Amino acid sequence: MRAANKVLPERPSDLTLQEQAHVRTALRFLRIRCGGMKQLAKALRCEHRTLENVLGGRAVSASIAFRAARLAHVGVDELLGGKYPPPDTCPHCGRSGPAATS
Repeated sequence: MRAANKVLPERPSDLTLQEQAHVRTALRFLRIRCGGMKQLAKALRCEHRTLENVLGGRAVSASIAFRAARLAHVGVDELLGGKYPPPDTCPHCGRSGPAATS
């Protein structure tokens, strides 16, 4: 039986630090598009606390990356490579370009 206050060590991610940063960017974008953290967690079929931990700096799992790519309708390579969301894309309306983010 585990002690209630025992902290488990964080498992290393299969993703590089840069790939994890790109996934976090996509998750922040998707959080706005979905209407909040709980809605995003439901769409990704995970606990909202898991997403809070990931966005707070914990390791990003490959599973979360794949689910985010599927939700965004983009390839995993695009998401991991930082091509999603496209630069200058408004998370509220999805428009691209300089006018979209002003």
